[in-house]
Amino acid sequence: MKANYPESKITLVKGSGGIFDVKCDDRLIFSKHKIKGQRFPNEGEIVSLIKADMAR
Repeated sequence: MKANYPESKITLVKGSGGIFDVKCDDRLIFSKHKIKGQRFPNEGEIVSLIKADMAR
């Protein structure tokens, strides 16, 4: 993430119950529990999702 967005502020917010959400500017970019199979993101997937979100 930092390689693609060096100016970004990245914060880990600990949760429970297997929650893994990624937000950008308070918008949900990725949620493990909202994806079929409840998987973690693939390498590069979060960066791609952020780029797509920013293009909107």
